[in-house]
Amino acid sequence: MQVTGGCYCGQVRYEAQGDALMKAQCHCRECQYITGGSPNVFMALPASGFKITAGEPKAFSRTDIDGAVTREFCPNCGTHILTRAPALPDAVILKVGSMDDPSLFGNPDIAIFTIDAQTFHQIPEGTAAFERVPG
Repeated sequence: MQVTGGCYCGQVRYEAQGDALMKAQCHCRECQYITGGSPNVFMALPASGFKITAGEPKAFSRTDIDGAVTREFCPNCGTHILTRAPALPDAVILKVGSMDDPSLFGNPDIAIFTIDAQTFHQIPEGTAAFERVPG
């Protein structure tokens, strides 16, 4: 799979290649903050096939929790581009909304952290759902 994308203002652009390692919705409270209230829809791809082709994203990691993820976003418009997770060092977690063609995502294979889901969150029928991350 070949994916291109970037931020809302066009300052940050990327290319990614490789098979999807995971296609998911995350309903955790932290993701609700970064999405404005919705679940975070993402696709994990191999980090080895990912590169920034324009601009430079800003990175943020919480320092008050162990194993915090690093979120990368456009420093100009604030669009979230990806997350890097210590638990998945060989993957980049791309935000589907930053993809030039979000239809490449299809549907999520799993929904995680449904324990934090809001009543207005939708999980597609037939999608495996987990209160937390499956073991």
